[in-house]
Amino acid sequence: MIALTNATIIDGTGRDPISGISILIEENRIRAIGKTIKIPAGTRTIDLQGATLLPGLIDTHVHFLMEYPNMAQYLITPPSLRLFQAIPRMRATLDAGVTTVRDAGGTPAGVKMAVQQGIIEGPRMLISVSIISQTGGHGDGYYPCGCDLGLFGLQLSDVPRAVADGEDEVRKVTRELLRAGADWIKLATTGGVLSTADAPTSAQLTIDEIKTAVYEAAAQGKRCMAHAQGADGIMNAIKAGVASIEHGIYLTDEAIELMLKKSVYLVPTLVAPLDVIDFSHEHPEIVPPMIAAKALQVVEAHQASYRRAIEAGVKIAMGTDSGVGRHGGNGRELSLMVKHGMTPMQSIQASTLHAARLLHLDDQLGTLEEGKRADMIVLSGNPLDDIDLFGNPDNVRLVIKDGRICKNLLEA
Repeated sequence: MIALTNATIIDGTGRDPISGISILIEENRIRAIGKTIKIPAGTRTIDLQGATLLPGLIDTHVHFLMEYPNMAQYLITPPSLRLFQAIPRMRATLDAGVTTVRDAGGTPAGVKMAVQQGIIEGPRMLISVSIISQTGGHGDGYYPCGCDLGLFGLQLSDVPRAVADGEDEVRKVTRELLRAGADWIKLATTGGVLSTADAPTSAQLTIDEIKTAVYEAAAQGKRCMAHAQGADGIMNAIKAGVASIEHGIYLTDEAIELMLKKSVYLVPTLVAPLDVIDFSHEHPEIVPPMIAAKALQVVEAHQASYRRAIEAGVKIAMGTDSGVGRHGGNGRELSLMVKHGMTPMQSIQASTLHAARLLHLDDQLGTLEEGKRADMIVLSGNPLDDIDLFGNPDNVRLVIKDGRICKNLLEA
C-alpha cells in the first residue's frame, strides 16, 4: 500500500482545491481519501508537503509511431525500428503526467499489449490502429513521387491499409481494423495540413460511407472519431454519428448547434499546427512548402473556432496530436486552451474528467475518488495560478498509474 499525505488536491470534479488531504492506495485503487484516514502499519508513506495532487492527465489524440512530419527519415527507417522508437515517446508521455491516451492512428495492438503486460512503460492506451480515408484523402499514403508509403510512411502487417471508396470497402476495412484490435475507428472526413493531395477544407468520405463505419463500430460496442477540419466534412461526420470531432478548424454555427444537440465532443489539438510551423522553420529543407503554408493558414481560424465552441458550451476533451510534434510536451495544450478561452480549472477538467467521459472511462478514471483507479500526478506548484506548469515535465514530480509509482522526483 501507498499513502500520500499532506496534499492539496484538485480532484477533477471542478471543486476548489482542498488542502491537508491524504490518500491511501491499495493495489490499483484509491481505498480512502480525506483529511483523516487510517494508514495501516507498514504502508509506504510520502509526505507531499502541500504540493498539488491531481488525477492523471488523459490525452485523447496522440500518434506514438511518428514524431514530426519527416517523410525523408521515414523512408530509411525499417518498420521494426519504428516500433522501438515509440518506446521512449511513451515513456516521455508518462513522465509528462499523461497516464491514459487514445492513439489516433499508426500504432498496432501489440504496442498496447506490451504496455498492458509490463514489457514497456507507457500510458494506458486505447487505439484506432489506422485511419480510414478515401483515395487521395488525408490518410492515403500515396505521394506525388509515385510511392505508396502507407500511413505515416509505415507498413506493418497488423496496421491494415485503410484507403476505402464506397460503402462496401468502408465496411470491409472497418471490420479489418476491429479485427486488428481497434478500440476506436478513426475516419478522415476532410483533408488536412500534413497531406499533400488535398486542402483542410475539402470534404472526404460521403455521409453514407461514414454511417457505414459508425454502424460497424457500434455493432462491436465501439465508436468513431473524425479527423475533421473543413466545415462540410465536419457536418457530414456529426450527421453520420461520430463521437468526436478532431481539430474542428472551420466550425460553423450550424455545426456547433448540432454538436450540442448530439453531445459530440471537440478535441481541438491547438498545439498541432504550431508544432508544424516550428518544425518547418527549423527544417525548411524537410517540410514541403505546401504543408508549411497550410499550417500557417489554419491557425487563426482554428483558435477562433475553439473559442466559439467554448462559449457555446460544446463538450471539449484535451488532445495534442503529439507525433505531429514532440512527445512529452502534452501539457502545452492546457496553456493554449487557457490562452484561447478556458479557465485553468476548465482546462484541467478537459484533461481529466471530460476526457474520461469521452472515452467512457469515467467510472474508473478522471477524478480522485474512492474506488477509482489510482492514476494521479503531483505538480511542483498550483496550476490554477500558473497553468504553464503542465508544459514542463520537470514540474511533474510524481506519477502514479494503476497504483504503481512510475516517476518519483520527490524522493530523488
